[in-house]
Amino acid sequence: MTKWRSLPLICIVLGGIGVLVGALVPGLRERFAFSWLVTFMFFLSIVMGAFFMILMHHLFDANWSVPIRRINEHLACLSPVMAILFIPIAVFRKTIYQWMNEDPAADHALFAKHALLSQKGFFIVAIACFGLWTLFSWALRAQSLAQDKDGDARHTKRMRVLSSLGIVMFGLSLTLAAIMWIKALQHQWFSTMFGVWYFAASVWLTLATLYLITMILKRMGPLRDVAGPTQFYFIGSLLFAFTVFYAYVTFAQYFIIWNANVPEETFWFVLREKGTWFWISQIIIFGHFFVPFLILLRIDVKLWFPLMTALAVWAWLMHYCDMQFNIMPAAPFAAKGFSPHLLDVACMLFFFGLLSRIWIGWFFKYPPFPQKDPRIAETLGVYVDPLVPPIAVAPMRVNPEGKAL
Repeated sequence: MTKWRSLPLICIVLGGIGVLVGALVPGLRERFAFSWLVTFMFFLSIVMGAFFMILMHHLFDANWSVPIRRINEHLACLSPVMAILFIPIAVFRKTIYQWMNEDPAADHALFAKHALLSQKGFFIVAIACFGLWTLFSWALRAQSLAQDKDGDARHTKRMRVLSSLGIVMFGLSLTLAAIMWIKALQHQWFSTMFGVWYFAASVWLTLATLYLITMILKRMGPLRDVAGPTQFYFIGSLLFAFTVFYAYVTFAQYFIIWNANVPEETFWFVLREKGTWFWISQIIIFGHFFVPFLILLRIDVKLWFPLMTALAVWAWLMHYCDMQFNIMPAAPFAAKGFSPHLLDVACMLFFFGLLSRIWIGWFFKYPPFPQKDPRIAETLGVYVDPLVPPIAVAPMRVNPEGKAL
């Protein structure tokens, strides 16, 4: 582990240099703005997917996910960091969103949606989304950490109440964010399934990431005694379920719009059939669905770490292709085909380095898993006699190398 400790810092430095060049050189600013948006929406998927996993954990009173809950809690609490990383999008908003430069009176589609698609609406949505995500994610983690100290079941009840309110907020806010920051790139387009598409893709990516992180932490030591076959099997099963769900939503959106044959809607797909975007669409069809679907059909594969590790890396690549496919064709320089650039790599390195460094700092600052959750004994298959007083156990602490102290 020691040899990898400097990796996030290296990524921050290398990516930061490229980001500064892209933001400051006039000829690269447009390219930088779109590369930053693609990367931002990519990593927002992981943060929001982790947030959803926490909400589901409490709403369904799950016990299998107790050992890995802390991983998701720290990922979801990256919301305020994402709010800071949203600043370049706000600064370059008129470069990214062309409707901000148009007169609503001269564009019927923009006029009809002007209540939302306005500069005021843009900032209200951003402030509301990041504010609510930060409020709920940090409140849930605060209750979880408080329970580590006293083991009181009232914290579990409070997290359930927060989750019951949070799931409504989550659905509305994530839909607004996907519409405002991606779909509004081409404001004339209509799709009632776009928010569901982004949600499905986000949870899919998060599950692949969660599997990989859990495996690494189990081998390092922090989760060695609490993460077992049950956790990996259920993560893999959910990954399989969301592979199918994502494919269903994506195909249904395409089928309904294309079959209706309304020019105001079909132009979005026509643009993405031009040039090399057609081949990116084929990569998404086969790589985002058929490859993981066929692999995950077997039950035993979900516990085969080498293959699942490769699949997790593959999921990152497929989701990035998906973000490129949905965002980049709206850019003037990429309307006719996929146009990779070093700024894409720089933005990915910078985001990965910064977010992973913050997450690692949080993970090793607090206990690696909930220490006194009422369901932890059930999760580990340990019988606790209700008549015998519990023995106080000090929370496990780990050093940056992942070794127990």
